[in-house]
Amino acid sequence: MRGAGVRLWDNCAMNPSLLSGLNPEQRAAVELPARSALILAGAGSGKTRVLTTRIAYLISTGQVSPHGILAVTFTNKAAKEMVTRLSAMLPINTRGMWIGTFHGLCNRMLRAHYREANLPQTFQILDSGDQLSAIKRLMKAMNVDDEKYPPREMQNFISGSKEQGLRAHEVEAYDPYMRRKVEVFAEYDTQCQREGVVDFSELLLRCYELLSRNQALREHYQERFKHILVDEFQDTNPLQYRWLKLLAGINNALFAVGDDDQSIYAFRGANVGNMQELLRDFHVESVIKLEQNYRSHGNILDAANALISNNRNRLGKNLWTSESGGEQLRVYEAETDVDEAKFIVDEIQELHREGVHLTEMALLYRSNAQSRVLEHALVSAGLSYRVYGGLRFFERQEIKHTMAYLRLMENTDDDNALLRIINFPTRGIGARSIEHLQEAARINNTTLWDAAARAGGKVTAFVGLIESLRSGAAGLPLPEIVDHVLQQSGLVDHYKNETGAKKREAEERLENLNELINAATMFVHENEDDSLTAFLTHATLESGEHQAGDSDDALHLMTVHAAKGLEFHTVFITGLEEDLFPHQNSQNVDGGLDEERRLMYVAITRARRRLYLTFAQRRMLHGQTHYGRVSSFLRELPEALLQWITPRYSAPRAFAASNYETNSYVKAFAATAAPPVPHVSPDAMWRIGQRVFHQKFGEGVVTDTEGGGNEGRVQVNFKRAGSKWLALEYAKLTAI
Repeated sequence: MRGAGVRLWDNCAMNPSLLSGLNPEQRAAVELPARSALILAGAGSGKTRVLTTRIAYLISTGQVSPHGILAVTFTNKAAKEMVTRLSAMLPINTRGMWIGTFHGLCNRMLRAHYREANLPQTFQILDSGDQLSAIKRLMKAMNVDDEKYPPREMQNFISGSKEQGLRAHEVEAYDPYMRRKVEVFAEYDTQCQREGVVDFSELLLRCYELLSRNQALREHYQERFKHILVDEFQDTNPLQYRWLKLLAGINNALFAVGDDDQSIYAFRGANVGNMQELLRDFHVESVIKLEQNYRSHGNILDAANALISNNRNRLGKNLWTSESGGEQLRVYEAETDVDEAKFIVDEIQELHREGVHLTEMALLYRSNAQSRVLEHALVSAGLSYRVYGGLRFFERQEIKHTMAYLRLMENTDDDNALLRIINFPTRGIGARSIEHLQEAARINNTTLWDAAARAGGKVTAFVGLIESLRSGAAGLPLPEIVDHVLQQSGLVDHYKNETGAKKREAEERLENLNELINAATMFVHENEDDSLTAFLTHATLESGEHQAGDSDDALHLMTVHAAKGLEFHTVFITGLEEDLFPHQNSQNVDGGLDEERRLMYVAITRARRRLYLTFAQRRMLHGQTHYGRVSSFLRELPEALLQWITPRYSAPRAFAASNYETNSYVKAFAATAAPPVPHVSPDAMWRIGQRVFHQKFGEGVVTDTEGGGNEGRVQVNFKRAGSKWLALEYAKLTAI
């Protein structure tokens, strides 16, 4: 095989394209000696090219055969792209190469050694839905209360334990509740073993255990895979890193490519600390930083560098480009979230007229719930869009559940609505009961509702719930009807009670439910007919309009998490307010603010040419007007990089001197921004939504103003003291 390697190198020497075009740092990474290394690859720095070229270089120089390479990626798409690039670089057959995801490679290894892994040769893999069904079946056989132990929560507990490398007997059962969960976990493993099936988390854990206990097999693969290459290393979880360490042993080279500044998946178990552990465990001498960015203009990169420099415990790098500085980042402060959306739509239409395709623009938001106002504005303007990596607002599960309750209240003959919610949240009405109900309705030629009214038992209780919701909603305004249904139907409690891996998803669903109240509030303000029927019709029409196809020129809407790995000509980062971005949950998690800042860093570096940063003074949250304050992330950006484009604002008349001198945001704001005329008189020094401090009452937010100068007064909602009117002559307020 050595001879074949030399022949490939001869071809490479005659074809300089393999290494040509690489910058000095990229080439240094590709040509590293056969030892472990960390390639710190910044956004847009060509990491995929470096990784694939490294593989081609190792093969073409005869250092390793194609079958001696193990390359790990996080998605099947990335694995296919790597194989395609290699095929274009070298005249080799990539078919048998070990390039794939963690799960895919573990599956391949277990298939080859099924006896040693104590599995049948034809073992099957359970997807998430099959796994949940298996758990439900088991819990029923064990007489486990599915209300006390929701099956999905049990699924998350089992999968989460495995991803931490724990079997049932290794989980600490510190109380009777946890002991019961551990019992189900143990019996679930027994059931899977008996049936010859494995779930996704079992693939990696079973493979790790196989290599751990079988020395001969471990040494075989250590001898085979002298070079192990890992993409997106910052996203590895503890068990994945332990698996890599087993395969690498003490003599093999682990070539890890990643970016600690883009580690944004802690909620999935990713451990950014694995990068530091790699440096220690493998005695890494070579840390090469890929800092030249081939995506964005200079001002965008300077903003990203300034922001991320505020994070602790970074390995450290500074993105740069040979491109020009480009445009300043455009900052827009809106009065309301509706105004924010309107501004964005106006800018999109202008850019589109200038020749920028819709598909080259992206609207990013921290939480899915924020998309609703943006979607409404886009639909109203007739702009096509698609929600990337998610569902349009009115198509989301929790919204469809709520709308089904509202539809059934309005029309009890709606069989589809009834079937959707008769057992959601779970109320003990099983599939057999529903089948009997459908059969009774068919025989008697009635609706399901009529059949349910005569069914008895838990079905009758469901009928009573709907009747109670109808009577309780009588005479209420539309937003209060929606809130009433959310609270009394059990939907809110259902999502609040989610724990484990599903807790974060449940929190997003709760945000969407709150946003539905906001949608009802806006509907009342915008329509003469504010009835429930009209609202239901509006929701149906809005969910079906402007659904762009994959080949259509359409805007991209997505969360920042979904945007990782993508790039666009123009990016709008919306909702830049404290507790929104950074998200309020980050305050309760160690390292949470650092991860939120990394998320903002990812958002900024998606833009190639133009970047908008927008926020609102007032936003509808939970059906109430919320007075926000500008995101601390915006205040961390150098003012020289920002262009404030709020046209009707001018310099504020007064700020506390100390705040003015020390707060870069205030200084940047002072150049172009001042209170909007409808809310503050020309002589007033305070604006609605502004954060202030009072020596006696503490921190608060301005909610109203009246008059100006010494005769004026200001209303402030203080965190500790509540809402108070203060005379400007004696207020002694300072801006925060």
